[in-house]
Amino acid sequence: MYVIVDIQGQQFKVEKDQKLFVHRINADRGAEVEFEKVMLVDKDGKVSIGSPLLEGAKVVVEVISHVKGDKVLIFHKKRRKGHRKLNGHRQQFTEVLVKEVIA
Repeated sequence: MYVIVDIQGQQFKVEKDQKLFVHRINADRGAEVEFEKVMLVDKDGKVSIGSPLLEGAKVVVEVISHVKGDKVLIFHKKRRKGHRKLNGHRQQFTEVLVKEVIA
């Protein structure tokens, strides 16, 4: 069984006992968080599609840790002007474990 759930504007295909990296969630480590924006449920080949969401379906996850993503370097250069600028960014992520899928 899997579901497609919207977590902070991103859609994920989720199954039970799966680990995900989602954009940072304001929750402590070990806390349980529920996401109720479930758009699709597949139970052994029987597919239910919401319009846009399914009623009564939700995903319960446990926050494992807060981590940073890989560094992305942004380099700007204007030719023949001597202008160079280097900027870096590391995105904040939360690692979560899917505890149960209620559908």
